[in-house]
Amino acid sequence: MSAIVNRRDIDFILYELLGLDSMLETPRYAGYDRASIEAVLDMAQQIAEEKFLPHAATVDASEPQIVEGRVEMIAEVGEALRAYADAGLFGAGFDEAIGGMQLPAVVQMMANGMFSSANIGVTNYALLTQAAANMLNVFGSDEQRRRYLPAMLEGRWFGTMCLSEPQAGSSLADIRTRAEPLADGNYRITGSKMWISGGDHQLSENIVHMVLAKIAGGPAGVKGISLFIVPRQRIAADGTAGAPNDVALAGLNHKMGHRGTTNCLLNFGENGDCLGELVGEPHQGLKYMFHMMNEARIGVGHGAVMSALAAYLYSTDYARNRLQGRHPRDKDPLSPQMPIIEHADVRRMLLAQKAAVEGGLALVAYGAWLVDRQKVVTCSEERQATARLLDLLTPVIKSWPSEHCLEANKLAIQVLGGYGYTRDYPVERLYRDNRLNHIHEGTFAIQGIDLLGRKVRLEDGVALKELIDRVTATIDRVMPLPDLAEHATRLGEALAKLRAATQVSRECDDLNLGLANATLYLDAFGTIVVAWLWLWQAELALQALATADRPAGERDFYQGKLAACRYFFRYVLPHASVQLDPVLQLENVCLSTSPDQLVGH
Repeated sequence: MSAIVNRRDIDFILYELLGLDSMLETPRYAGYDRASIEAVLDMAQQIAEEKFLPHAATVDASEPQIVEGRVEMIAEVGEALRAYADAGLFGAGFDEAIGGMQLPAVVQMMANGMFSSANIGVTNYALLTQAAANMLNVFGSDEQRRRYLPAMLEGRWFGTMCLSEPQAGSSLADIRTRAEPLADGNYRITGSKMWISGGDHQLSENIVHMVLAKIAGGPAGVKGISLFIVPRQRIAADGTAGAPNDVALAGLNHKMGHRGTTNCLLNFGENGDCLGELVGEPHQGLKYMFHMMNEARIGVGHGAVMSALAAYLYSTDYARNRLQGRHPRDKDPLSPQMPIIEHADVRRMLLAQKAAVEGGLALVAYGAWLVDRQKVVTCSEERQATARLLDLLTPVIKSWPSEHCLEANKLAIQVLGGYGYTRDYPVERLYRDNRLNHIHEGTFAIQGIDLLGRKVRLEDGVALKELIDRVTATIDRVMPLPDLAEHATRLGEALAKLRAATQVSRECDDLNLGLANATLYLDAFGTIVVAWLWLWQAELALQALATADRPAGERDFYQGKLAACRYFFRYVLPHASVQLDPVLQLENVCLSTSPDQLVGH
């Protein structure tokens, strides 16, 4: 088996769970069939295994450095990204009319996932560029698209998102970067941006920064934020890169993971000569940026899954081959040692990883499938419902894998024991890489407030009702199946408790109190959604096992789905009920405890 991907599980999710064949029958994706999708995934796997995976440990140990004012990194990073670009993968998800491959979003996600699994620190440059280009394609002018998109989709220019500032962090209302209008329609940009992934390097001919700034005289807070294109090198009318644009690298942040990605403090306009182009309308920048951020949030959840998948695959292979110990009933020290995978607790840890990774992959793939559905459905009501559901699930897709797949990484280290803690094995690096996903693109707490404070309340909770209807339909389908009836009952109970907790929070007059346990609500919400996806997968597995001529390997695959589903419902889903209790009870201990009480004197 590959060290970076389980292709059998990808096929299961694409064709059995999500019904990609039907998607490929729509006019938008009619140019693809199973064979061509297989070819794209084969190509991605080959490039990821040959160009990204071999130097993953090296770039982690030899992270980028500033040398004489320029970023230097190992040569393999540029070689890997050139191979990605030469394969046309920067533009994989974009329309053919603008130079893309028009690949379904869910297939592009699966392809990119192999690169994230192999070497997420290097893959980030491509993912950020795709997200920036996608936002520009939606909100940029025709002229901006003409000058910027071709080079970005070819992978000659890379992209970034510049939101945070040293003094503001996640509080975008407090950003200080300013944009002064000029007579020629451009803006003079001044300010500093912090935590900018891919903010400076020599990997591409240019870097296209998407920068949030405030125009003088605009509304206070987030309502006064505008979005600007600020290239590292200015772009001429014919689309060529020219003179430097007064964007200065002020420093590199050295993080515990994702070390192949430069993470920068950038100064814009140190010499008063940094020019930016306004995207769309003034003071609408946060709305535009959220288009990129929401795409990035789904990408963060997927990255968390893939870092955990790589560790799961490695620890499973290790457990099969590592000889150590004997069963408790075997007291003979002269008897042969057995592979540690024979120990029940090692299997528990592997099952926990499988349940998190394959459940998380189904979750993020479902989100990408909703993106595709919006593009192919002809009914406006269905398109709106699909958009509402994706909006509701986006904080869950970002957050649940970043919590539970990180725990899976921890268990992968545990399977290797002391060896797992050393740099001789990849699992400690994969854990460090995954730890960032809990933080960037909006912390766990921010996502919880977004979900409970806004998403489940919009339009009187219609999106949540639509999700509950989908979950309930699955429960009703499988309830007559003896193997799944108990799971269906437990999911129904958890769903009812989620509905009640949501109502209590919505009816609370004190918003601070109603949202005091939003993070717990978010995690429980995600666990219930993933339980639904596991129940759905188990239903399909039972149907497949009913076919008598399944070969042994195929039967093992589907039996493994049933085992992981059982594990999830017995070991994971009960936590959701515990987490919802403080929400139901409007528990205020976190809100009422004073800072002095935390520390004392």
